[in-house]
Amino acid sequence: MEELALWQLWWAWLAGALGLAILEVIAPGFIFLGFAVGAAIVALLVLLPLKISLVALLVIFAATSLIAWIVLRRLFRNPDDQTRIFHEDINK
Repeated sequence: MEELALWQLWWAWLAGALGLAILEVIAPGFIFLGFAVGAAIVALLVLLPLKISLVALLVIFAATSLIAWIVLRRLFRNPDDQTRIFHEDINK
């Protein structure tokens, strides 16, 4: 039986996703949650009987993490998330 590297194990990617999701609870901001979604998607890809290289997995991880982060920021942003401009001194 061929010995697998750690990046070829689906449960390692899933454990990383779980760790990142827990880290998101500690430091909210949807950054770690985007990475967790990317790692979970890569775990699903590794679970399939495909031979995907490490470079391809890292590219997929990066792309899906970025897309997940953008989607999460748009879904959960504050409705009045706009910059306030003051035309006079507010300390008067």
